[in-house]
Amino acid sequence: MTQQLQFSEPVQGAVNPDAGETAKVDGMALAEANTPTAWADACAAAIEEMARRGAEFQAADLIAEQLLGEPDSPNRWGPAFLRAAAAGVIEARGYAKSKRATVHSSICRTWQGTAAYRAGSAA
Repeated sequence: MTQQLQFSEPVQGAVNPDAGETAKVDGMALAEANTPTAWADACAAAIEEMARRGAEFQAADLIAEQLLGEPDSPNRWGPAFLRAAAAGVIEARGYAKSKRATVHSSICRTWQGTAAYRAGSAA
């Protein structure tokens, strides 16, 4: 005989919908604080180059285009892209399977240069 799996009710107050966002922000700050300045500067320049081209791209494209080498930790990517987005260089466009073999086709965000950035960088 089989029985249906029973789930207990969550403990009142144990579920915090903001906890995930808080953990992300804290992790990004830690990763950014420990990122070598030379790599961060090279990454910013690579993102700006891809943004000027106008095509949708992901982190793997920066490496494939030989604009940048792999970071010492994959945790370096998130803060770099979010910094560029906050500066108005790029905007999130969607999600796709990563082209990086090291992450086994996991889903990653795709980006594109903002129209304002592309117009300003063409001047």
